[in-house]
Amino acid sequence: MFKKILIANRGEIALRIIRTCREMGVKSVAVYSTADEESLHVRFADEAVCIGPPPSNESYLKISNIIAAAEITNADAVHPGYGFLAENARFSKICEEHGIKFIGATEEMINLMGDKASAIATMKKAGVPTIPGSNGILSSLPIAEKTAIKIGYPVMLKATAGGGGKGMRAVWKPEDLQNAWESARQEAKAAFGNDAMYMEKLIEEPRHIEIQIIGDSTGKACHLSERDCSVQRRHQKLTEETPSPFMTKALREKMGKAAVKAAESIKYEGAGTVEFLVDKNRKFYFMEMNTRIQVEHPITEQVIANFDLIREQIKAAAGIPILGINYYPSQHAIECRINAEDPFKDFRPSPGKITIFHAPGGHGVRLDTHVYAGYTIPPNYDSMIAKLIVTAQTREEAISKMKRALDEFVIEGVKTTIPFHRQLMDDPDYVAGNYTTKFMEDFVLQPE
Repeated sequence: MFKKILIANRGEIALRIIRTCREMGVKSVAVYSTADEESLHVRFADEAVCIGPPPSNESYLKISNIIAAAEITNADAVHPGYGFLAENARFSKICEEHGIKFIGATEEMINLMGDKASAIATMKKAGVPTIPGSNGILSSLPIAEKTAIKIGYPVMLKATAGGGGKGMRAVWKPEDLQNAWESARQEAKAAFGNDAMYMEKLIEEPRHIEIQIIGDSTGKACHLSERDCSVQRRHQKLTEETPSPFMTKALREKMGKAAVKAAESIKYEGAGTVEFLVDKNRKFYFMEMNTRIQVEHPITEQVIANFDLIREQIKAAAGIPILGINYYPSQHAIECRINAEDPFKDFRPSPGKITIFHAPGGHGVRLDTHVYAGYTIPPNYDSMIAKLIVTAQTREEAISKMKRALDEFVIEGVKTTIPFHRQLMDDPDYVAGNYTTKFMEDFVLQPE
């Protein structure tokens, strides 16, 4: 087992990893920018190192500073959390070159699964269902036009280096393809420095359902069932739940087997997520694989008895074999992402000082957060400040518990998405489990 782990991240995920390290008897090192000096992850780590000023590219994304922090503290492993450098193949390789274990995917795995076109080709070879689409990258607009006719409209143009919905365009008829092609490429070039595009059949009434997997150094993998992440705004997840209200036992078995096949086909090591689109007829298609821990991992932990995904991730990186059995939910869990945003003003970011903070509690309520009364939310990073997770015997009970927890949750000084989530829990379609990735297009937020 590792003696000391440096957490190359910030906020609630850094604090989450520090807690597991402490329980395992492993020393932890926090890194922080000057904007995060007062964050709880800095306070609770065994050691802390400032790695630069607030801009991410001068701190949390600056590999040389993070490696230097690991070396001066004698850390023998680095946990990247999610975001920032978690899926950066170069960072994984540099850690290896410096004799530091990267608790995550290898350079080869990240390259294989990080590029969307490459990932789809890999999954096709492994026999995992994929969305009908182009044979790799589209070299020109005429090729795109021919491919669209072959697939059949509607189609979806996607940037191969994409993420967060950037470089994506739905095209419903041939005369719209040229404009979509040009605007998607421009957006992808500006966001990722790469305007390469591929094309897929547009799945109608889709649900976004992902399967949590974990693999070990022997090439063995298992799954921990599904999470439904369909409630999204601009391709950003707002709330997640497990089990999915759309799932059947037969579909769960099929998707679980496909996810394990995907992981074992690349001898995947560590925690990862295989993401699928599921159509209205419950046909599922591989979308992408995230080679890291997910924001929403706590809901899986809550419904799988005595399973700490961060602990298992660390154990896998240390070479400890997994049990190799698949796990299924025994309860129902829902997560609401609490962001410092004003939902009544188009979810505008709301950084600033928290003047009052009262956390909800009680049976079946979990709060993962790094903020507190007096904490100043910096404007430099993602606006998520907390994850509120509830667990109950049934979905109906979980929704009732979430309503109660949201009513108890008080944050003043900044605007948050708590009012949005409270209204969501009363929405008839959400309560009925009748939602797709298009749900937010029709959701109307009532004035305060």
